[in-house]
Parts: sequence; structure tokens; C-alpha cells
Amino acid sequence: MKILAIDVGTGTQDIIYYNTEKEVENSIKVVLPSPHILIAQKIKNINDDIYFEGNIMGGGKLKNVILKHMDKGYNVAMESYCAKTIRDDLKQVESYGIEVVYDEDKNSKKYKDYTRISLNDIDIDKLAGFLKEYDLDFDFDYIAVAVQDHGYNENMGDRDFRFEKIREKLENPLKPEEFGWYGNIPEYYSRMKSVENKLKNETKWQIRNTPLIMDTKFASICGMCYDEEALKLNSYIVMDIGNGHTTVASIENGKIQGVFEHHTSSLTGESLERYVKKLANGTLTNEEIYNDHGHGAHVINPISNIEKVIVSGPKRGLIEKTGLDYHHACPGGDVMMTGTIGLIKSLKHYIN
Repeated sequence: MKILAIDVGTGTQDIIYYNTEKEVENSIKVVLPSPHILIAQKIKNINDDIYFEGNIMGGGKLKNVILKHMDKGYNVAMESYCAKTIRDDLKQVESYGIEVVYDEDKNSKKYKDYTRISLNDIDIDKLAGFLKEYDLDFDFDYIAVAVQDHGYNENMGDRDFRFEKIREKLENPLKPEEFGWYGNIPEYYSRMKSVENKLKNETKWQIRNTPLIMDTKFASICGMCYDEEALKLNSYIVMDIGNGHTTVASIENGKIQGVFEHHTSSLTGESLERYVKKLANGTLTNEEIYNDHGHGAHVINPISNIEKVIVSGPKRGLIEKTGLDYHHACPGGDVMMTGTIGLIKSLKHYIN
């Protein structure tokens, strides 16, 4: 069985082409800049009005790059669906001076001279072409993709809504694998739905089976649990220290017992260590994280001990400023593949 797993992060998109008949260490692995970085660079090189089409994707720095482009005197138009890349509320998108184009106006001659850019988190056709340049027989049975999605509710801020949905999912202790969506993605996860739609309808590549879609943070949490060191443990902490967010989960008996999420830039070594210890002993509250400008916390049970902290993410150097006993995650022998290993493990959970 061949699995294509793609973890789309803020800085990089990490890709593994895994054949279950071989060791994971012998898989084809590719690390590329995140799609929003590539598109931002493309915008910077254009001296023209721009028309955006395609799908909802991770905005990253796109909004600021687009606004700077408009400051140069250029017009920017975005089709209504992909405009949700900037904000789910299209009125907010229009408030920035971006023209939102609805279905009935897509073919207007007004935009015929605009430079067109397509927005997408993934491009299977392009990846297939790239790998075939190396004469590789590129084919896969299943695909799994991770993107971060806060979810959208017009009556609630995104950090509040994101954590409310995490609490709902984690009503009882769960295996990290169960945070993957194997079909039935809720409509409020617009970015995940966009990826699913792209895979099902907008690729020349035939997707034979249901794609698995997962939040990047929980893909990383799942992958860390399959690090060789983590597999020796029963009661421990996993921690993804990303460019934007830090997500920490307590694990016991193979299940998540509690979780908190904060903004990495707001954390110090001292505060991170304090929150980790309170997560482990079950005393960490949602209010404590939220009032410190984080997303929130949810604790079901304390864990019996912190045998070790398993850490990953591009900003994982922050762990060195704590007094915690830690180990850098390296599942499958590659620190960059933590999220993709999590995707593979989640997919196997659903199809086996």
C-alpha cells in the first residue's frame, strides 16, 4: 500500500511518499517552502493588477503582501470562495479594499487584463510531475493532508472557536489518531473542506479512496507519539513549538488526557514549564491560558508522572530554556516528518 502524506505548515510543506512494504526511512521525502510563501513571492514580482481564483488556503503573510501591492496603486480582485483565505467574513475582506468577485461576475471583461493567480494549499499534479522528472513510478492508494484550521463561527472569535471545538472533540481521552477526519469534515472547517474539495474534484490525479484531513498540530502530536523514545513511555508530554502556535498535550495509556495551546511568541521558558507541570497535575485552567492571550486549555485527567517531554517544531529551541527533561522527536528517523508520520498513523487507524 502506498500513502502520500503532506503536512502544510507555516514555513514548510513536508511530504512523504510511503510504501508500507518498505521501511519508512527508505521513503521518498521532500521539504519545500509553504505554498503561501511561494505565492507571496509571486505577488512581489508582479507589477500589475491581480485576480485571485482557486481555493481557500492558509493565508500566512498573504494579506500583508496583498495590501502592500495595493499600496503601490494596483487593484486586487478575489473570487468569493478563495477570498476566505484572507478572512471568512467577506465584508472584512472588502474592508481592506480588496474587490470580492461573486459567481455572476467571474467572466466580466473588467478582469481580462489582470494577472491571474490560483490559490491552493496543495497541487498533486505539480508534485507528480516533479517526481516523474526523476523517473519515479508515482502512484498512491491513499492520501493524507494536514493544514491548520481555526474553524469559523460568525458569532465567535477564531481562537475561542478553535478551542471550543477541541474541547468538544476531547470530551473523553482519545488516541491522537482520532483527531484525523476521514470524511464528514464539518462545514465550519473551511480550509480543510477546501483541501478535500480540491482532492476530489480539481486534480487530474485520480484519488481512489477517501482522503484523510487533519489539523497540523494534532498530526504533529500523533507523530511524536510514535517516536522511538515515546514508544517506551506511558505517561508523558508531547509539545509542538511552532512558528505561530505552541500546542502541548499530556499522554497516558496511549490517549490524550489534556491539552493547551498558546502563541509561541508569548511564551518564556519559565511560563512554558509552569503550564506543562500544571497540565500534568490537572490544575491548568482554560482561563489561565486564555487570559495570557493563548487559545485555551482543556484537562480531563491528570497524568501520573512526566516521564519525559517529547518536543518538535521549528521553535523547539525554547525547550532549552526550561528545566524539563526533554527529547527531540524524530519519528521515522527525520525531525521534519513528524506531522507526516502522524498523518500515516491516523490514516491507518481509520482504514484498518
